[in-house]
Amino acid sequence: MRDSSDSFAERLIRWQDRHGRHDLPWQRTRDAYRIWLSEIMLQQTQVATVIPYYQRFLQRFPDVAALAAAPVGAVLEAWAGLGYYARARNLHRCAQAVVAEHAGQFPRDPLQLAELPGIGRSTAAAIAAFAYGARAAILDGNVKRVLARCFGVEGFPGSAPVERVLWQLAESLLPPARIEAYTQGLMDLGATVCTRANPSCGACPLQAVCVAHRDGRQAELPAARPARTLPEREARVLVLTDGRRVLLERRPPVGIWGGLLALPELDGEDPGEFVRRRGFRLLEARELPALRHAFSHFRLTLRPWLCRVEAAAAQAGEPGWEWLALAGIDSAALPAPILRILRRAG
Repeated sequence: MRDSSDSFAERLIRWQDRHGRHDLPWQRTRDAYRIWLSEIMLQQTQVATVIPYYQRFLQRFPDVAALAAAPVGAVLEAWAGLGYYARARNLHRCAQAVVAEHAGQFPRDPLQLAELPGIGRSTAAAIAAFAYGARAAILDGNVKRVLARCFGVEGFPGSAPVERVLWQLAESLLPPARIEAYTQGLMDLGATVCTRANPSCGACPLQAVCVAHRDGRQAELPAARPARTLPEREARVLVLTDGRRVLLERRPPVGIWGGLLALPELDGEDPGEFVRRRGFRLLEARELPALRHAFSHFRLTLRPWLCRVEAAAAQAGEPGWEWLALAGIDSAALPAPILRILRRAG
């Protein structure tokens, strides 16, 4: 390693050239559509999980015009399994905005990119840097961790005052050239070396100038989110099946699981009576084990009831309900907890 006079950016770029990732499917391209797609998919999702989704998604929607023209249900279906489905809805809205407002071309200016649905300041900077070579700072979760440790930034990075400090720091560290290598280096360092737990400090190019390494505070920096008590909610849901199919309902376009297929809620009614009143001949009704699922702002306990009905009598049910073949649940646009319940129900 060079002496301490080397800048933060110089150390990072040199490390990226030698040890960073260079063969990911969305690298070695200036196509803003492909770069944007990868950045959205990589939000809160690991690279290894994203790669096959990214490749299949591009086969189905090869460019922004194809994505904009597709029905949102098809986009959600292609996204099924990646989670955080608001990303998929915003992806579709963003594609439509790019086609309608920007003639199918992603803006070059990070400020304009950040105005598009689902693209925040950091994602806009990454797209602009990789697609257009724009000199713009990123600040995702991995980068916050790198900066907080290296420069000894105290406090929870998600709080507004600490985030302002980190943004100022990120802007001040930008190199005059090779912004793509620098940006990718920050991402790679946070993902593979400066990890949340057990960071590989011996392999870090910033070790000699890192406050956390110097003071042995890797486990303390960045500060954890302050503890808070999440509210608890419950819902009884119906697994209505004729043995080959399960009856689902399309959720409203906004709110929890917006636009996805989900199990109908029972709203306090007896499950058997609920089914019979809608014209089904009930064969069996029993309660399944409860399932708990944590959202960012509350915890939900789902209490499913399995109701088997006669196949010959199986009708559509309520408006917005639709049958799904049990053999196709793994490829459908289903929320993760709903998919787990259906797998358990057999």
